[in-house]
Amino acid sequence: MRAHVDQDTCISCGLCVSSVPDVFQLNGDGKAEAIAEGPDDAVQEAIDTCPVSAIREA
Repeated sequence: MRAHVDQDTCISCGLCVSSVPDVFQLNGDGKAEAIAEGPDDAVQEAIDTCPVSAIREA
């Protein structure tokens, strides 16, 4: 599954990066971004646990 992170909503908590580092990283602005596709269950968990709902399926 591919994900998209809304840069205006992201609060840079890093939860997605720590839970799925192969899919998410922090960019130069300190915001999370999706860099690759990942396993559906792992990406869905990141979507579900984002505290500000900044991640969605792309």
